[in-house]
Amino acid sequence: MMRNLPNNYTRDDLLQMIDSQGFAGRYDFVYFPIDFRTHAALGYAFLNLLTPEDAEDFHRKIDGFSRWGLPSSKVCSVAWSHPHQGLDAHVHRYRNSPL
Repeated sequence: MMRNLPNNYTRDDLLQMIDSQGFAGRYDFVYFPIDFRTHAALGYAFLNLLTPEDAEDFHRKIDGFSRWGLPSSKVCSVAWSHPHQGLDAHVHRYRNSPL
């Protein structure tokens, strides 16, 4: 789970940032909710990395990230998602999500 993402970030911005940090092709799921009324990001995302090593590398590189490419004082924090781990668990959890 990623927290403290800029509210004016888009899904494309997030994916570009993740890929630019060396994680292109190393994840298979992204859930990036927005407020449908304001179109603002809610400031968090769930990401499923393909291997435990990818997840550990992601945590080391992205926890504390703040070079957003747009004005923001937010500092990203990365944590394990509990209780959902893995692609199947995330798809099942968010398949019918209202966000």
